[in-house]
Amino acid sequence: MGKLLLKRNPQVDQVFNNYPDAVRGKMQFLRKLVIETAEETEGVDQLEETLKWNEPSFVNKNGSTLRMDWKKKAPHQYAIYFQCSSRLVETFRIVFEDKFNFEGNRAVVFDMKQDIPVVELKECIKTALIYHKVKDLMTLGL
Repeated sequence: MGKLLLKRNPQVDQVFNNYPDAVRGKMQFLRKLVIETAEETEGVDQLEETLKWNEPSFVNKNGSTLRMDWKKKAPHQYAIYFQCSSRLVETFRIVFEDKFNFEGNRAVVFDMKQDIPVVELKECIKTALIYHKVKDLMTLGL
């Protein structure tokens, strides 16, 4: 893998800083996993960290946008969101049905007390980061 060019947005740090203390570490962990996975993924040489709908988001030219957030209305959980018009969550549901909780066709949801299956989540993140290259494969290359 080549060197990743990470374009950061200072407003994203503000969103992370505004999460409650109990949530911030969980959200920072998801953020770290996305960046780490991008660094490890062939064909991902740029990643932009931005805000979409005031949620921390990641965008690159070969992939589908990833978002993540915690919401006050569901304080016991947080999630990583995928583009609902893609086949991503539909495929993750098939491949990783016993590993994750899903919300419709748009999110993988985590309980605050849950241990995240890191290897499997990184596969989901990687697939989103290269979605335009794998979208025609039966199980997106998973």
